[in-house]
Amino acid sequence: MTDHIIVEQPSAYPGVQIIRFNRPEKKNAITRAMYGAMTEALNAANADPAIRATALLGTEGCFSAGNDMNDFLAAAMGGGFIQEILDFLYALVKAEKPVVSGVDGLAIGIGTTIHLHCDLTIASSRSQFRTPFVDLALVPEAGSSLVAPRLMGHQRAFALLAAGEAFSAAEAKDAGLIWKVVEPGEVDVVTLATAARLAAKPPEALRIARDLIRGDRDEIIARIDEEARHFSARLKSAEARAAFEAFMRR
Repeated sequence: MTDHIIVEQPSAYPGVQIIRFNRPEKKNAITRAMYGAMTEALNAANADPAIRATALLGTEGCFSAGNDMNDFLAAAMGGGFIQEILDFLYALVKAEKPVVSGVDGLAIGIGTTIHLHCDLTIASSRSQFRTPFVDLALVPEAGSSLVAPRLMGHQRAFALLAAGEAFSAAEAKDAGLIWKVVEPGEVDVVTLATAARLAAKPPEALRIARDLIRGDRDEIIARIDEEARHFSARLKSAEARAAFEAFMRR
């Protein structure tokens, strides 16, 4: 486990497990250890009947700036796609219980695409969603190249995933990426209250309804794997290495 991920089950919200990013000094950039801790928590929720919903939260002003660039640089210098990322994505897609996310401020890269696999996302009015994959000479990940066009339509998905355009909270809501926009100070309360309402519902009926709505997840897993193959190849490219080095010099 890592102190950069806080996992708790607060008594004020029965049945809810919170997974919170806690690396504000690095804008909650996600390390391999952080991915591992989140995977462990998601898998534990599947096995624990006392947990009926999971809430993903960041810190004030930042959900997550995406993957830790030092891990990406290490991969670019000879490694492959980071297995901890894949393990987390598999766990998120296969989560057996509702996942609700709350965003305040920055949501970059996987800090955006993670919400494609959440059941409900609440964002503050100052939130910004952006995926600068191509700007880093990379490709979309997390199954986003499959899920986003279905959710948003081709043009908005292209703007987000290929052109790297930023989406405001209002634009993200209009595109169907998030469910609700609230004021910054309300994100945690509304997110946790939403998760608690889900946790209080008949669990088996909710599970069946959720499975029917989400549909076949094998197709998403297959797309995650396909993206990862391209992503791994791009990580090792001279184009990506130059982009990473330029980013680190900023």
